[in-house]
Amino acid sequence: MSAAPPAAAHDNTAEPVLVVDFGAQYAQLIARRVREARVYSEIVPSTTPVAEMLAKKPKAIILSGGPSSVYEEGAPRLDDARALFEAGIPVFGMCYGFQLMATTLGGTVDNTGAREYGRTAMRVSKAGSTLFEGTPVEQSVWMSHGDACSAAPEGFAVTASTDLVPVAAFENDEKKLYGVQYHPEVMHSTHGQLVLEHFLYRGAGIEPSWTTGNVIEEQVEAIRAQVGTKRAICGLSGGVDSAVAAALVQKAIGSQLTCVYVDHGLMRKGETEQVEKDFVAATGVQLKVVDAQERFLSALAGVSDPETKRKIIGREFIRVFEQAQAEIVAEGAADGEDVAFLVQGTLYPDIVESGGGTGTANIKSHHNVGGLPEDLEFELVEPLRQLFKDEVRMVGQELGLPAEIVQRQPFPGPGLGIRIVGEVTQERLELLREADAIAREELTAAGLDAEIWQCPVVLLADVRSVGVQGDGRTYGHPIVLRPVSSEDAMTADWTRMPYDVLARISTRITNEVRDVNRVVLDVTSKPPGTIEWE
Repeated sequence: MSAAPPAAAHDNTAEPVLVVDFGAQYAQLIARRVREARVYSEIVPSTTPVAEMLAKKPKAIILSGGPSSVYEEGAPRLDDARALFEAGIPVFGMCYGFQLMATTLGGTVDNTGAREYGRTAMRVSKAGSTLFEGTPVEQSVWMSHGDACSAAPEGFAVTASTDLVPVAAFENDEKKLYGVQYHPEVMHSTHGQLVLEHFLYRGAGIEPSWTTGNVIEEQVEAIRAQVGTKRAICGLSGGVDSAVAAALVQKAIGSQLTCVYVDHGLMRKGETEQVEKDFVAATGVQLKVVDAQERFLSALAGVSDPETKRKIIGREFIRVFEQAQAEIVAEGAADGEDVAFLVQGTLYPDIVESGGGTGTANIKSHHNVGGLPEDLEFELVEPLRQLFKDEVRMVGQELGLPAEIVQRQPFPGPGLGIRIVGEVTQERLELLREADAIAREELTAAGLDAEIWQCPVVLLADVRSVGVQGDGRTYGHPIVLRPVSSEDAMTADWTRMPYDVLARISTRITNEVRDVNRVVLDVTSKPPGTIEWE
């Protein structure tokens, strides 16, 4: 998404590009790649009726890949695929979506034994085609299939092939239908983004207009329409998401917003002071600080289950907000008006991973999404609900938030409460805070902040191991370092940090943090592991 100045006022989300998810590993990545092309996209599950998709008036539709064989029993289908392909809307099929298009329209897909996985050499047979204009004849693409299209539907031109697959891409400019056997959305397909942009710009005729300026303009208008003359509160967590959400709402309704910072005792070292000073200085927002450390620790006492901790923290947040609402009204800050709205920094990955919007399973509950009490007394304002994390940072930059806030590492809403594996206590929080501070200091000193997307530091509170410190036997806790690289939090890989940096972090933590005698490195990607340990 570009940070270009806003275009003429219009809703860039009204006619989205729909990404139909057939259970793909990369469906969220497709949506992000479309947005990188400055075109708004949304994900819908393949179970969505075609009539419902068409009712959204999409500018184009992309059919994702998926793990199934298109001809096997129980494979995901559209309820009326032919109607979709005959609706006159540009459609781009990828992998499984490509095969679905082929079989629906009379092409041939079968199990020929032509299995291709990973990097594959592909030859473009029609270099000037809509999809492949300006790309080389020989190019590397990322394949993941066990079936192959051996014959294109009538009216389609075959535009690429591999040694094993005679139809690796086809195009029908008259009907604006296009398909490729591979995954153009992954970086291993060397010209994939250009091919995707060719579909959007050339095939579908879409003008790239999804910018941070548009996002701000449209959200300010939407917030004003939703809130009207009433008041809102926003819970500042100290993280990027809540800060950008608050800044957007502040821009929209000004003094009608009061930000509430709940000092729940689960923040990292120095973050409370940063919120109280830096954010207020940058935005001029009204800030109310609530000391609720004892309340949260009491509610979490004896609780080790991560999902239960998330729900407790979400519940207590809301109850503190309700108390803050009553105090704000009592103080006359709202001139007698009730605080009717709660601003939250919910992001698109939060919705997806909580089982909303894509038909996928619930990976985790999120206190912004699935962990809210049923008797919530506020109407939610979620101005970032459509955005990925990198887009949120761009919006924050354009709103003028300081780099210390916008570029900080992601931090979970439940705070250190879910980075302690086991019961949360004051003693364990202080131990983890110090270890986390050391890790962050050393990463910054090594110039790795831009390379590492985030580095959760985890305390295995219920685990102890034998160590030797000061010529004596110790029985201390392990600390886990979880440095990861990611673009959108949907997938991630562990970051290959320099050994000397790891050594400094380990030495400092075991020397400076009491009751810690071991530092370990998590080298698991996501999937299969999540980013947080819980």
